[in-house]
Amino acid sequence: MTAHTAPDAPATPPPAASWTVGEVTVHRIDETALPARTGPWLLPGATREVVDHQAWLRPDFADPDGTLRLHSHSFAFETAGLRVLVDTGIGNGKTRANPAWHRLETGYLERLTAAGFPPDSVDLVILTHLHTDHVGWNTREAGGTWVPTFPRARYLTSRAEREFWAGRPLDAARRQMFEDSVLPVERAGLLHPLDVPAEGLEVAPGLRLLPTPGHTPGHLAVHLGDRDGGALITGDCVHHPVQFADPGIGSCVDTDPALAEATRRRLLPRLAAAGTLVLGTHFPPPTAGRVVAHAGGHRLVPVRAA
Repeated sequence: MTAHTAPDAPATPPPAASWTVGEVTVHRIDETALPARTGPWLLPGATREVVDHQAWLRPDFADPDGTLRLHSHSFAFETAGLRVLVDTGIGNGKTRANPAWHRLETGYLERLTAAGFPPDSVDLVILTHLHTDHVGWNTREAGGTWVPTFPRARYLTSRAEREFWAGRPLDAARRQMFEDSVLPVERAGLLHPLDVPAEGLEVAPGLRLLPTPGHTPGHLAVHLGDRDGGALITGDCVHHPVQFADPGIGSCVDTDPALAEATRRRLLPRLAAAGTLVLGTHFPPPTAGRVVAHAGGHRLVPVRAA
């Protein structure tokens, strides 16, 4: 299988999309748009009929034919003197079972550097969970081996997440991902699993990890700013804005679909009440928005990037 080169890897990256949260500027670091087939596979409950009943999804979040738009990207920001990266995408040159992710070649690192976050400058890498499309740039190839991309950083994830995967047999594809994207960081002493209580864990002033289980047992969302308001980086507790309209739409790879739905149903009213800026880890541009009540459920009102 040949390498896949994303169409959005220009020699000179354009400025990263960004949003201001208090005194913090959050940059979206693009990796690649996900193929159209991703939506029906990932969120099988988001049928054309469901999308057609939510006119607000078009044109930003769904195509005219009802196909969901999904992206892979990270978020980078500086707060409390720390340079932080949330999730690390798919990565380049990695052997993957998913053809769209196999030996990907993008300008991700160039975009990250152009946004002001060269790899050697990153202090914290927060991994919302240990799925293939969230840990790929943990490492890069050097001299035929996989080495940490961010050698000065502490890589944070929840202890529940790491222990879950350590305590179960892994299929070949997941073993490959751990071998090239998780274990090299762990062996280098850079992976720091944390106990995250139900009320969340502040890892720096104004930067909290919030347990949002269901997609995986130790899944985390990341909250920036004051507890009321601020911004929330979703990880995969919400994959796409269609889930605001119907939190019962789950992902085919949720480890506990009922718990994932319960997490969304608990989270959405709180986001709406607080006016929190939601930054979706897989949301296509405009990527961010505020949750509001709509037709017995919720919708996302886009907030355009600066």
